[in-house]
Amino acid sequence: MNKSELIKVLSEENNISIEEATLVVTTFVDSMKDALLNGDRVEIRGFGSFKIKQYEGYSGRNPKTGDLVTVQPKQLPFFRAGKELKEFLNN
Repeated sequence: MNKSELIKVLSEENNISIEEATLVVTTFVDSMKDALLNGDRVEIRGFGSFKIKQYEGYSGRNPKTGDLVTVQPKQLPFFRAGKELKEFLNN
C-alpha cells in the first residue's frame, strides 16, 4: 500500500473527502518526520516504533574500481515491529 492508496481507504472508510484524508495522512507523516529529525522516538502502540540510528563514517572500497573511498557518517531511520503486529502476522 502506498500513500495515495492509504488516503483512498481512509476517505472511503470514514466518509470524508479525499482532500481531508490527504490532510490527515500528510499531517501524520510530517509529524513523524519532524519528531525523528528532532531525535525523538516515535511509537505507535500495537504497530511498532521508529527511531534514528547514528552510523559513524568508515573507509570502504568502490566495488567496481577497487579504489578506497570514505563513507560519511549518516543517520538512518530504523523500524522495530511491535509485539501485537508480530503476533497478528504470525497467527
